[in-house]
Amino acid sequence: MTLEEIVEISYPQQPHCPTVLLLDISGSMIVGDKIGQLNDGIRAFKEEIEKDELARKRVDLAVVTFGQKVDVAHDFSSIEDFEPPTLEADGLTPLGGAIKKASELIEKRKDEYKKEGIDYYRPWIFLITDGEPTDMNEGDELWNEVVTLIHDGEKSGKFLFFAVGVDEADMDTLAKISPQHRTPIKLKENHFNEMFLWLSRSQTKVSASKPGETVVLEDPFGLMGWGEIPSI
Repeated sequence: MTLEEIVEISYPQQPHCPTVLLLDISGSMIVGDKIGQLNDGIRAFKEEIEKDELARKRVDLAVVTFGQKVDVAHDFSSIEDFEPPTLEADGLTPLGGAIKKASELIEKRKDEYKKEGIDYYRPWIFLITDGEPTDMNEGDELWNEVVTLIHDGEKSGKFLFFAVGVDEADMDTLAKISPQHRTPIKLKENHFNEMFLWLSRSQTKVSASKPGETVVLEDPFGLMGWGEIPSI
């Protein structure tokens, strides 16, 4: 085994909850300083998770961005070792390629857990976008591949997929690629921080459960929620 193949995972005696933040950093994220709010939200998410002793040991985080290109802005690490990247907005919206990259990252992480004998919760892919895909159209090869990947991945328990549309996001497209039982959420204006606090509370709740156990999450559409049901 080469040095590059040795992956040190913090708290190997604990089950881990791998989460990929799949983030749109296309040029339109500059409008209304959405990119600034996104950066602030990521930092708030880290701070909230670190406050909980169990979640701090169990939540693993990675960041995949898509704009000029699809990029692993931060590979999987513990929350303690996670350094929130400062994201800059530019480019188009290669959403299809980004979803494939997030799925690949999760499969790689699960293999690392298995090699180390570490138990894990079902991984999360949490997508935030303000546009529509520029690398695929409904019915083309990449579209069909991505829809199959998400729907089959959910059905077989490979991951949980959440889609959040910001501002002028194409909610119709998000609804078509999302699992049928989980409607994409339309973010209320400027509610980035509230969304990330919901995500941190959800991760804390999951990490306090046993792997495989059903966890009821807070309603993002509630009176104090951050999400709106989109009119698709």
